[in-house]
Amino acid sequence: MNLKSIHIGKLIYERVNELRMPVGRIEKFMKCSEEEIEQMYQESSIDTFFLLKWSKLLEYDFFRLYSGHLILYAPPARTHSISKGKDSLPAFRKHIYTEEVKNFILEKIANKEMTLNEVILKYRIPKTTLYTWIKKS
Repeated sequence: MNLKSIHIGKLIYERVNELRMPVGRIEKFMKCSEEEIEQMYQESSIDTFFLLKWSKLLEYDFFRLYSGHLILYAPPARTHSISKGKDSLPAFRKHIYTEEVKNFILEKIANKEMTLNEVILKYRIPKTTLYTWIKKS
């Protein structure tokens, strides 16, 4: 899985094929025609409303792909002046690392492309989390 370049339409199409999902069921659930569904398969990005519907229908969290991308490729966050507890958006921390992200990081370490400290600094992964992954692998 290449998290650097996400073509969501192709990934949805692959999941539909894995599940052998009938087109009629998709049309009914998505409230779209077959042509509109085929067009979504061609899109590299789709509206979040439809992505949520696809996630529910196919029982797969497609949003996690983008979270994985952010973990690996987003620049380090700047510290903001907003005090703790006053954010208007919820903060999610548990289980944010997908298997693809874990495997990517562990591969970098195993191939000696990065040291543990470089991974911790570059990807902001807590030391205890990283050591837990290594211990379990």
